Amino acid sequence: MEYTVQKLGRLAGISTRTLRYYDEIGILKPARINSSGYRIYGQREIDRLQQILFYRELGVNLESIKNIVTAPNFDGAKALREHREKLLEKREQIDMLIANVDKTIALTEGRIKMSDKEKFQGLKKKMIDDNEKKYGEEIRAKYGKDKVEKSNAKLMNMTQEEYDEVTKLSEELMVTLAEAFKNGDPSSEIAQKAADLHKKWLTYYWTEYSKEAHAGLAQMYVDDERFTAYYDKEQPGTAAFLRDAIYIYTGTEK
Repeated sequence: MEYTVQKLGRLAGISTRTLRYYDEIGILKPARINSSGYRIYGQREIDRLQQILFYRELGVNLESIKNIVTAPNFDGAKALREHREKLLEKREQIDMLIANVDKTIALTEGRIKMSDKEKFQGLKKKMIDDNEKKYGEEIRAKYGKDKVEKSNAKLMNMTQEEYDEVTKLSEELMVTLAEAFKNGDPSSEIAQKAADLHKKWLTYYWTEYSKEAHAGLAQMYVDDERFTAYYDKEQPGTAAFLRDAIYIYTGTEK
Protein backbone atom coordinates (compact mmCIF):
# COMPACT_ATOMS: atom_id res chain seq x y z
CA MET A 1 0.00 0.00 0.00
CA GLU A 2 1.17 3.52 -0.76
CA TYR A 3 0.64 6.72 1.21
CA THR A 4 0.78 10.43 0.54
CA VAL A 5 2.40 12.72 3.13
CA GLN A 6 -0.96 13.52 4.71
CA LYS A 7 -2.09 9.90 4.91
CA LEU A 8 1.23 8.73 6.33
CA GLY A 9 1.21 11.57 8.86
CA ARG A 10 -2.25 10.54 10.08
CA LEU A 11 -1.22 6.88 10.19
CA ALA A 12 1.94 7.53 12.20
CA GLY A 13 0.55 10.33 14.36
CA ILE A 14 3.10 12.92 13.21
CA SER A 15 2.81 16.14 11.24
CA THR A 16 3.28 16.48 7.49
CA ARG A 17 5.86 19.14 8.32
CA THR A 18 7.91 16.52 10.18
CA LEU A 19 7.77 14.14 7.21
CA ARG A 20 8.87 16.90 4.85
CA TYR A 21 11.74 17.75 7.19
CA TYR A 22 12.80 14.08 7.27
CA ASP A 23 12.88 14.21 3.48
CA GLU A 24 14.96 17.42 3.49
CA ILE A 25 17.63 15.99 5.81
CA GLY A 26 17.74 12.68 3.97
CA ILE A 27 16.60 10.43 6.80
CA LEU A 28 13.34 9.39 5.09
CA LYS A 29 12.96 9.98 1.38
CA PRO A 30 9.66 9.14 -0.37
CA ALA A 31 9.63 6.18 -2.73
CA ARG A 32 8.71 8.49 -5.59
CA ILE A 33 7.10 11.77 -6.55
CA ASN A 34 3.89 11.30 -8.56
CA SER A 35 2.79 13.26 -11.62
CA SER A 36 1.00 15.78 -9.40
CA GLY A 37 4.17 16.46 -7.42
CA TYR A 38 3.07 14.58 -4.28
CA ARG A 39 5.48 12.53 -2.19
CA ILE A 40 4.50 8.86 -2.24
CA TYR A 41 5.67 6.41 0.43
CA GLY A 42 5.74 2.63 0.12
CA GLN A 43 6.27 -0.28 2.50
CA ARG A 44 10.02 0.22 2.72
CA GLU A 45 9.52 3.82 3.84
CA ILE A 46 6.81 2.78 6.31
CA ASP A 47 9.24 0.34 7.95
CA ARG A 48 11.98 2.96 8.11
CA LEU A 49 9.64 5.53 9.66
CA GLN A 50 8.70 3.00 12.32
CA GLN A 51 12.38 2.53 13.15
CA ILE A 52 12.95 6.30 13.25
CA LEU A 53 10.05 6.82 15.65
CA PHE A 54 11.25 3.97 17.85
CA TYR A 55 14.67 5.59 18.13
CA ARG A 56 13.08 9.00 18.79
CA GLU A 57 11.05 7.49 21.62
CA LEU A 58 14.29 6.20 23.13
CA GLY A 59 15.77 9.70 23.03
CA VAL A 60 18.24 9.23 20.16
CA ASN A 61 18.96 12.44 18.22
CA LEU A 62 18.13 12.67 14.52
CA GLU A 63 21.73 12.85 13.35
CA SER A 64 22.52 9.56 15.10
CA ILE A 65 19.32 7.96 13.81
CA LYS A 66 20.21 8.97 10.27
CA ASN A 67 23.65 7.39 10.59
CA ILE A 68 22.06 4.19 11.91
CA VAL A 69 19.17 3.66 9.50
CA THR A 70 21.04 4.76 6.36
CA ALA A 71 24.07 2.56 7.05
CA PRO A 72 24.59 -0.10 4.34
CA ASN A 73 24.68 -2.87 6.96
CA PHE A 74 21.56 -1.72 8.83
CA ASP A 75 19.63 -4.78 10.06
CA GLY A 76 15.97 -3.93 10.68
CA ALA A 77 15.16 -7.16 12.53
CA LYS A 78 18.15 -6.74 14.85
CA ALA A 79 17.19 -3.12 15.47
CA LEU A 80 13.68 -4.17 16.47
CA ARG A 81 15.08 -6.67 18.97
CA GLU A 82 17.27 -3.93 20.42
CA HIS A 83 14.27 -1.58 20.58
CA ARG A 84 12.32 -4.21 22.47
CA GLU A 85 15.15 -4.69 24.97
CA LYS A 86 15.40 -0.93 25.57
CA LEU A 87 11.65 -0.58 26.00
CA LEU A 88 11.63 -3.42 28.52
CA GLU A 89 14.36 -1.63 30.45
CA LYS A 90 12.30 1.57 30.32
CA ARG A 91 9.23 -0.30 31.56
CA GLU A 92 11.26 -1.79 34.39
CA GLN A 93 12.37 1.68 35.40
CA ILE A 94 8.82 3.05 35.33
CA ASP A 95 7.49 0.04 37.26
CA MET A 96 10.19 0.55 39.88
CA LEU A 97 9.35 4.25 40.23
CA ILE A 98 5.62 3.47 40.53
CA ALA A 99 6.34 0.85 43.18
CA ASN A 100 8.54 3.33 44.99
CA VAL A 101 5.77 5.96 44.96
CA ASP A 102 3.20 3.40 46.14
CA LYS A 103 5.44 2.41 49.04
CA THR A 104 6.04 6.04 49.95
CA ILE A 105 2.28 6.70 49.98
CA ALA A 106 1.79 3.67 52.23
CA LEU A 107 4.62 4.92 54.45
CA THR A 108 3.06 8.38 54.87
CA GLU A 109 -0.26 6.74 55.72
CA GLY A 110 1.45 4.61 58.36
CA ARG A 111 0.65 1.29 56.69
CA ILE A 112 4.26 0.14 56.17
CA LYS A 113 7.83 0.88 57.12
CA MET A 114 10.37 1.72 54.43
CA SER A 115 14.16 1.65 54.63
CA ASP A 116 16.24 4.54 53.39
CA LYS A 117 17.67 2.25 50.71
CA GLU A 118 14.18 1.47 49.41
CA LYS A 119 13.27 5.17 49.27
CA PHE A 120 16.02 5.94 46.78
CA GLN A 121 16.31 2.68 44.84
CA GLY A 122 13.98 3.79 42.06
CA LEU A 123 15.70 7.18 41.73
CA LYS A 124 19.14 5.56 41.48
CA LYS A 125 17.85 3.21 38.79
CA LYS A 126 16.57 6.23 36.85
CA MET A 127 19.98 7.90 37.19
CA ILE A 128 21.67 4.82 35.75
CA ASP A 129 19.20 4.57 32.87
CA ASP A 130 19.59 8.26 32.04
CA ASN A 131 23.39 7.91 31.98
CA GLU A 132 23.11 4.80 29.80
CA LYS A 133 20.91 6.66 27.35
CA LYS A 134 23.29 9.62 27.13
CA TYR A 135 26.73 8.05 27.44
CA GLY A 136 26.33 4.26 27.54
CA GLU A 137 27.82 3.51 24.14
CA GLU A 138 30.86 5.74 24.65
CA ILE A 139 31.77 4.64 28.16
CA ARG A 140 31.35 0.94 27.31
CA ALA A 141 33.61 1.37 24.29
CA LYS A 142 36.19 3.18 26.42
CA TYR A 143 36.11 1.14 29.64
CA GLY A 144 34.43 -2.15 28.70
CA LYS A 145 31.04 -3.62 29.55
CA ASP A 146 32.23 -5.34 32.74
CA LYS A 147 33.53 -2.15 34.37
CA VAL A 148 30.39 -0.21 33.49
CA GLU A 149 28.13 -2.94 34.90
CA LYS A 150 30.15 -3.04 38.13
CA SER A 151 29.92 0.73 38.42
CA ASN A 152 26.15 0.62 37.98
CA ALA A 153 25.88 -2.10 40.61
CA LYS A 154 27.93 -0.02 43.01
CA LEU A 155 25.57 2.91 42.56
CA MET A 156 22.50 0.73 43.13
CA ASN A 157 24.02 -0.56 46.39
CA MET A 158 24.98 2.92 47.58
CA THR A 159 23.60 3.74 51.02
CA GLN A 160 21.68 6.94 51.68
CA GLU A 161 24.65 8.23 53.68
CA GLU A 162 26.99 7.57 50.76
CA TYR A 163 24.52 9.13 48.34
CA ASP A 164 24.38 12.28 50.46
CA GLU A 165 28.17 12.36 50.70
CA VAL A 166 28.73 12.07 46.94
CA THR A 167 26.06 14.71 46.25
CA LYS A 168 27.78 17.10 48.66
CA LEU A 169 31.16 16.23 47.13
CA SER A 170 29.86 16.98 43.64
CA GLU A 171 28.68 20.41 44.76
CA GLU A 172 32.03 21.13 46.43
CA LEU A 173 33.85 20.06 43.27
CA MET A 174 31.90 22.45 41.05
CA VAL A 175 32.39 25.39 43.43
CA THR A 176 36.13 24.68 43.74
CA LEU A 177 36.50 24.22 39.99
CA ALA A 178 34.80 27.56 39.33
CA GLU A 179 37.18 29.32 41.71
CA ALA A 180 40.18 27.55 40.22
CA PHE A 181 39.13 28.53 36.70
CA LYS A 182 39.20 32.21 37.70
CA ASN A 183 42.82 31.67 38.75
CA GLY A 184 43.60 30.35 35.27
CA ASP A 185 46.43 28.05 36.38
CA PRO A 186 45.63 24.29 36.27
CA SER A 187 48.75 23.61 38.37
CA SER A 188 47.65 25.93 41.18
CA GLU A 189 46.80 24.60 44.62
CA ILE A 190 43.08 25.19 44.20
CA ALA A 191 43.03 23.59 40.74
CA GLN A 192 44.79 20.52 42.12
CA LYS A 193 42.25 20.45 44.94
CA ALA A 194 39.52 20.34 42.29
CA ALA A 195 41.29 17.43 40.58
CA ASP A 196 41.54 15.61 43.92
CA LEU A 197 37.85 16.20 44.62
CA HIS A 198 37.09 14.84 41.17
CA LYS A 199 39.04 11.69 42.01
CA LYS A 200 37.18 11.29 45.32
CA TRP A 201 33.88 11.77 43.48
CA LEU A 202 34.84 9.07 40.97
CA THR A 203 35.66 6.53 43.68
CA TYR A 204 32.00 6.52 44.72
CA TYR A 205 31.12 5.15 41.29
CA TRP A 206 34.21 3.28 40.11
CA THR A 207 35.08 -0.08 41.63
CA GLU A 208 38.77 0.62 41.03
CA TYR A 209 40.75 3.76 40.29
CA SER A 210 43.75 4.32 38.04
CA LYS A 211 45.50 7.50 36.97
CA GLU A 212 45.30 6.42 33.34
CA ALA A 213 41.52 5.96 33.48
CA HIS A 214 41.12 9.26 35.33
CA ALA A 215 43.10 11.11 32.66
CA GLY A 216 41.19 9.31 29.91
CA LEU A 217 37.87 10.42 31.34
CA ALA A 218 39.14 13.99 31.61
CA GLN A 219 40.08 13.91 27.92
CA MET A 220 36.61 12.62 27.06
CA TYR A 221 35.16 15.70 28.79
CA VAL A 222 36.87 17.75 26.06
CA ASP A 223 36.33 15.37 23.13
CA ASP A 224 32.62 14.78 23.73
CA GLU A 225 30.50 17.90 23.30
CA ARG A 226 27.87 16.65 25.76
CA PHE A 227 30.40 16.47 28.59
CA THR A 228 31.93 19.76 27.48
CA ALA A 229 28.53 21.46 27.54
CA TYR A 230 27.95 20.27 31.11
CA TYR A 231 31.20 21.69 32.46
CA ASP A 232 31.18 24.77 30.23
CA LYS A 233 27.58 25.80 30.96
CA GLU A 234 28.65 28.52 33.41
CA GLN A 235 32.06 29.39 31.95
CA PRO A 236 33.31 28.21 28.51
CA GLY A 237 36.69 26.52 28.74
CA THR A 238 36.05 24.86 32.12
CA ALA A 239 36.10 21.32 30.71
CA ALA A 240 39.53 21.85 29.13
CA PHE A 241 40.79 23.50 32.32
CA LEU A 242 39.65 20.52 34.41
CA ARG A 243 41.30 18.16 31.91
CA ASP A 244 44.58 20.04 32.23
CA ALA A 245 44.36 20.03 36.04
CA ILE A 246 43.70 16.28 36.07
CA TYR A 247 46.58 15.68 33.66
CA ILE A 248 48.89 17.45 36.10
CA TYR A 249 47.32 15.65 39.06
CA THR A 250 47.83 12.22 37.46
CA GLY A 251 51.23 13.04 35.93
CA THR A 252 49.90 12.54 32.40
CA GLU A 253 51.55 14.21 29.43
CA LYS A 254 49.39 15.82 26.76
